[in-house]
Amino acid sequence: MITQDEAAGVYAFIDNKSFYATVECTERGLDPLTTPLVVMSEAENTGSGLVLASSPMAKKLYHITNVNRRRDLPDDPNLLVVPPRMNLYIQKNTAVNKIFNEYVADEDLMPYSIDESLLNLTHSWKLFGNNILDVIRQIQREVKEREQLVVTVGLGNNPLQAKLALDVYAKHNRELIGVITNNTVKQKIWTIPQLTDVWGINKRNAARLNKLHIFSVDDLAHADPFYIKSQMGIMGTQLYATAWGIDRTKMMQQVPVNDRSIGNSQVLPRDYHYQNEIEVVIKEIGAQVAARLRAQHKQCQGVHLFIGYSMGVVDDAGQSGFAHSMKLPISTAETNRINEQLIWLFEKYWDGQATVRHIGVACTRLSARFGEQMDIFHSNLEARVKLEGTMDAIRHRFGKTAIVRAASLKHGATYIARSQLVGGHSGGQSLE
Repeated sequence: MITQDEAAGVYAFIDNKSFYATVECTERGLDPLTTPLVVMSEAENTGSGLVLASSPMAKKLYHITNVNRRRDLPDDPNLLVVPPRMNLYIQKNTAVNKIFNEYVADEDLMPYSIDESLLNLTHSWKLFGNNILDVIRQIQREVKEREQLVVTVGLGNNPLQAKLALDVYAKHNRELIGVITNNTVKQKIWTIPQLTDVWGINKRNAARLNKLHIFSVDDLAHADPFYIKSQMGIMGTQLYATAWGIDRTKMMQQVPVNDRSIGNSQVLPRDYHYQNEIEVVIKEIGAQVAARLRAQHKQCQGVHLFIGYSMGVVDDAGQSGFAHSMKLPISTAETNRINEQLIWLFEKYWDGQATVRHIGVACTRLSARFGEQMDIFHSNLEARVKLEGTMDAIRHRFGKTAIVRAASLKHGATYIARSQLVGGHSGGQSLE
């Protein structure tokens, strides 16, 4: 529970309201509050298209949510449907964070996502006013005037309280500001009606808590913390602390990683039936991961392959996919060596029939790169290493597709198409 010694900082969690949709409206000279607009991804792997964002008016008139597909949208000419422009959103996010940076030092600003940021105002807010709420209103005005965006703000004595204030209270407040402090935990957190309304409690955790006869935040706050921990481990302790509004995280503290890996994955644009097509994509992803290894001056001595089957498809063992790892005989960052092992894993565990829709590759057992171990089974290895270094340099200077492997021109390859995406969606800048 909160004690008198509990830290009482000043933290603000700030969210750009209906970010993608608001940017698209303002770029077109439209009022984001009165224009029904939907940002719709047309990426092939979303099937009929997926709603990424919708304006407040689109939500009000058509009850559109971010889980809707294009087929769920009404056939109404007044509803404006536009494609995403991820590069534009990134630029806007950068501009907004520059405004935030005028109120806090670099180490006190943490971009949380493309539309949310966490500010530690503890040491700086008094430079801008005598009342913290007046300072928050000033930040809101700055963002509105300079970037035509509306922001909602959650305030708290720690990041957790600020996030809960944002999610639960700010979005329903006329000024779009919510506040939770150490002194108002009982009134503001214990009264939250649904467990899943609390940041960090998903449906799975809520179901586990229900089995412990915990059905509300108030129940959680008054449960036996030792019993919860015995049933749920450290997660139970964290959830109990959440109910009490306790968060002792230091924003900029670096968390050590015990077993780091580097990986990529992708959902395929369609079901892949044929071995040669599947292996082309595995090799493409393997090459991307190997390039990331080299860029970070790392090499690996382990690989991991994940294969997910199409929806409803299971193999002879009743599995919807498989994931297997293996240790390499030597540490390497050379693409062909990594891909050889990935293909060996695929051919060993794929049944030859199950259609594939999801592929993931990771390199594990990382170490600092010190060079490639020569052996009699890999001739001309030194030349291949130099060639890959040259290819990396060309891509870095002229773009990902300035030079590609011939396999990426084969049927089923995805590298060239995906290189044009940002965050899995179109990064286009134009209005067309």
